[in-house]
Amino acid sequence: MLKVIKIKKGLNIKLKGEPEKIFGATEKPAKYALKPADFIGITPKLVVQEGDKVKVGSPLFLDKNKPEIKFVSPVSGTVSAINRGEKRKLLSIVVTSDAVDDYIKHEVGDLENMTREQIINVILESGAFPFFIQRPYGIIANPNDIPKAVFVSCFDSSPLAVDYDFAMQYDAEYLKKGVRVLSKLTNGNVNLGISKKMLKSTIFNTEFLDAKNVVITAFAGKHPCGNAGVQINHVNPINKGDVVWTVKLQHVVMLGKLFEKGIYDANKVVVLAGSRVERPCYFRLLAGATVSIFSNQIKTENEKGNRIISGNVLSGSQISEDGYLGFYDDQICVIPEGNYNELFGWAKPLRMKKFSMSRSYFSWIMPNKKYDLDTNYNGSVRAFVMNGQYEKVLPMNIYPVFLLKAILANDIDKMEQLGIYEVIEEDLALCEFVCTSKIDVQKILRDGIDLMIKEMQS
Repeated sequence: MLKVIKIKKGLNIKLKGEPEKIFGATEKPAKYALKPADFIGITPKLVVQEGDKVKVGSPLFLDKNKPEIKFVSPVSGTVSAINRGEKRKLLSIVVTSDAVDDYIKHEVGDLENMTREQIINVILESGAFPFFIQRPYGIIANPNDIPKAVFVSCFDSSPLAVDYDFAMQYDAEYLKKGVRVLSKLTNGNVNLGISKKMLKSTIFNTEFLDAKNVVITAFAGKHPCGNAGVQINHVNPINKGDVVWTVKLQHVVMLGKLFEKGIYDANKVVVLAGSRVERPCYFRLLAGATVSIFSNQIKTENEKGNRIISGNVLSGSQISEDGYLGFYDDQICVIPEGNYNELFGWAKPLRMKKFSMSRSYFSWIMPNKKYDLDTNYNGSVRAFVMNGQYEKVLPMNIYPVFLLKAILANDIDKMEQLGIYEVIEEDLALCEFVCTSKIDVQKILRDGIDLMIKEMQS
């Protein structure tokens, strides 16, 4: 019998534009981009020039501090643009596809007889090592570390998210092989977190436990129970000096393909969702694909304009209409922009079309109603209001307001005591959403993590 952990705190935000469980058809993107900003904790070193020919898996840039970590092209073609920002900061490397899919082949032996060092070398050489994110800090892992555990969240509880039980139906065997790879990278357990409704899944069942040291735990509750950070906190909490690796579920599939076929295959399932999408549904895309292929599926008859987001609406990144899908993202969300002022605002009566965590609006009497929310702040930035809102949506034994204040005060000892090792931006994204004071919670947290890393390196 699998263990079920019930998460009592959190918040489900029901938005219009939930994707249908069908796969849509679209033209194959011509351009793909790799963006160094997607990879926290690295200093990029460019290894290609405009006009260079590349294959699938050819390195585009390296980490200057750890040159064995490569960031590779998802397609074969020509490097058509190298975009830089202020102080020549590398923003993106754009590759125009030749539609040939010419792969670099990697020598992969019998997985069961390979040592951990051999497996790590294959992953590094193929460019798949950026799949591994280290906790604490939410940065790319150090290949020389042996994590005390590996965590994979097999479901996403954020608004408009991918249903992995549906999306992974054709990749179950690669997923199992990927888990076997993970089981050889740690001396601890590979922890798979599933939702309670996935207990009857045809993919995530007891037969999945054919790999050594694999533990499946079910979670019941509201968002953010699908976040790896919440699952780590309830299964195997991080203490000072601990290192835990997390891997996205679809990256586990890619690892399985690497050790089955010997190629870097960046194909993934992505949802196009949101109230401003004509027909929200699922698509198969390569990481870094341009979202301009969806321009005819986005509604334009809107005075406010649209906000296009790579990732989920709580912690994703705003991109332009010809922007690119983020390396770690499997959602493209389109919602109304919030560039307007509202007369009387919260003082208006009823407010049935507005969502609120509290009972400020009468919309609370319709708990299953779906909302067409925009990006408006609905207020101005002000000092912290101590009303316990953050604690209601963060299912961890952490005092988030005091942690944020410790960060603002650059008090490293207090930051450690208040749990900064446990969280990254996505874990506090709901705190930012419900914040009465409109505090930029995620940015403050990242500033605190950067300070911890700097202190650790000094």
